[in-house]
Amino acid sequence: MFGTTLVEIRNHIEELATDDGSYVIVCGRTGEQPVPTTGLTFEDRTTAENAVRAATQYRSALRRYDPRVPYYDLIVSQSDDARMASARPSGAWGTGAEQKRGAPVFETEDDGGQQTERIEFCHRVASSVFEALSDTGHRAVETAVMDAYFELAETTSSPDELCLRLLESMATELHYRLESSEQAAVLARASERLPSRPGADGSVEATLDEMQRLGLIGSYTCSQWSPNPEDGTKSVEITFGEYALSEREGRLPVLPVILDLYRRRGASKPVSLHVTREGDEWHGKLAVSSESKGVGLASVPIHSKMTG
Repeated sequence: MFGTTLVEIRNHIEELATDDGSYVIVCGRTGEQPVPTTGLTFEDRTTAENAVRAATQYRSALRRYDPRVPYYDLIVSQSDDARMASARPSGAWGTGAEQKRGAPVFETEDDGGQQTERIEFCHRVASSVFEALSDTGHRAVETAVMDAYFELAETTSSPDELCLRLLESMATELHYRLESSEQAAVLARASERLPSRPGADGSVEATLDEMQRLGLIGSYTCSQWSPNPEDGTKSVEITFGEYALSEREGRLPVLPVILDLYRRRGASKPVSLHVTREGDEWHGKLAVSSESKGVGLASVPIHSKMTG
């Protein structure tokens, strides 16, 4: 299965990496550090070059289920500027670093750049979930997601649209084929494989900022946390518009949002998300708990708005 291949290659790359290396792997055209080398550094050039070969193999394996996976000219880079590249938010690539093949030409950020970033993010989420399904032995679910993807690929020509539909389909399959505890375990495992930005905070606003930056949501609001003494949870009210994922069978796929929350929240796991539609926007009440291992929330039911 694809997941097994991806897990093995990523593990190999992570074994090559070190916490304080002088070399990074970037795209020679854009300066990005794409999956699976995001945030990784390597001790010497030879090791980094071995990682380049493995990363190329990884992305080729990823491309087996999606020929539209972006191509990157992966090269080895050394210098303080290059090492700081992984600490910059995506879309903030500014000064060129000394590259093995010379300084790259960085692309300016525009709507097309945001779309490319969103596609890459969707692939990060999808590959992380595939790997988590493989790690946890859910091969049947992995196969079902793959089959659904191939059906989508036959009718969807836009790479951006296809990635979004893939996340919708993946969220739906996780909901229908896994028990809540199994789904939570997969989400927790998948979130561990998503790269963390240095200094990134664990707030819900940070997650919503990231979703907005990627064009997955438009404007949003977020309340302060409210403690719930009865069950030991705390909750927050959120509202967001222009959500890029569409409802399916009375449920809202929130896989990318929940995965980012898992990644940022640490010991506090999402345990419920009550969603209602308010005009063109979505309103949600999110509850988290440090006493729970989490709940399967890749796709959540859409409730009717209560009227007084």
